[in-house]
Amino acid sequence: MGGILLSISTGTGDGGETSLWSGERIKKDSARVEAYGTIDELSSFLGEATHFSSEEVAYHLIKIQRSLFKAAGQLASKDVDYVEPIEEVDVQSITELVHRYESKVKLDGFVIPGSTVASSKLDICRTVARRAERRVIALSRTEKVDSLLLKYINRLSDLLFMFARYEEYKAGKIVYKRDIK
Repeated sequence: MGGILLSISTGTGDGGETSLWSGERIKKDSARVEAYGTIDELSSFLGEATHFSSEEVAYHLIKIQRSLFKAAGQLASKDVDYVEPIEEVDVQSITELVHRYESKVKLDGFVIPGSTVASSKLDICRTVARRAERRVIALSRTEKVDSLLLKYINRLSDLLFMFARYEEYKAGKIVYKRDIK
């Protein structure tokens, strides 16, 4: 048995502040906490989506969750170089996946989201990713945010859109706006 058990409830945030990776204390409703908190929310929704998605897509979602730990860590590191930031290879990986799934699913109009449970879950992830992007951009207006992190989060919502369409495509259930009378 041995070892010390650490509690996640320390009481240090009871006054409305939290600690950054750098040790600095900031308000829990700051733009920085909003940004990395929304990234955390996205990761949770991605975790849920893995249980409804195909094995192929779920594999990628888990990899994305790992990258989101890097993104959140970066955002929680004011004035400190985070040990494992989003890198060009992360941005390139997302971009290549977008192109790969665009070539599999040839879209020819506006899509009504949510034709399958998997695509519905992925579309929720996509909208949370867009909100995370807005939060990161808002932070970047007042504080330095790495440009690769901005690129990554922008491309991520595109990829989640394509994953949702791919799940619908495989089920033969893509619904275009023009199809709704």
